[in-house]
Amino acid sequence: MAFIWLIMLSTSLGLMIFTDPAAAVNSMITGAHGAVELSLNLLALYAFWLGFFSLIEKLGLSRGLEKLLRPVISRLFPSCDRETRKYITMNVSANLLGLGNAATPMAISAINRMDNGSKKASTDMIMLTVISATSLQILPTTVIGMRATAGSANPADFLFPSLVATVLSTVIGIIGVKLCAAVFDRKRNGTPDAHAERSPLFPTDRSKPRRKKRARRKGVAS
Repeated sequence: MAFIWLIMLSTSLGLMIFTDPAAAVNSMITGAHGAVELSLNLLALYAFWLGFFSLIEKLGLSRGLEKLLRPVISRLFPSCDRETRKYITMNVSANLLGLGNAATPMAISAINRMDNGSKKASTDMIMLTVISATSLQILPTTVIGMRATAGSANPADFLFPSLVATVLSTVIGIIGVKLCAAVFDRKRNGTPDAHAERSPLFPTDRSKPRRKKRARRKGVAS
């Protein structure tokens, strides 16, 4: 992927230099200035919210959030322990405030605690990945900050469509994970029984009395 981006950037930059060198230099300078300005604006926003989450964790308020979201988290992640659910709660809380970059480290910590050494992802891992990707947001602060930086007259006028879209995507994602988990678990649990019925290496219980009757008949005949 990095190689593809390198080719795209090199090609576009080369064409701009050959066609209009002055515009190419101005575009690079303007783009670099805009990137630094946006980074500084978002830095202040993330510094505030990350400090806010740090205070919540140090004051023990994260336990209150955990209790508030415990019924939902326990149903979505039934095999996770309390510490893992705390990270999941903080991840969901950060996503609710639109802080995707702040939610990512918490999701990684939760995934690491879910890891049991298996090469396959568990249902809880997949569920957390889907919830983090769909990112249910009540207050998308990052997008609001970017729109305000870009000079939007009303940077928060998309709140209702954003809420509807994130709620629908999260609900559909959760339903999809639950359905896939049910289907694959059913196949996994049903395969050995079906194989045992068809395979001669795994005789059923019905064949045992027949073999005993045949052995008795042979003994009487001899």
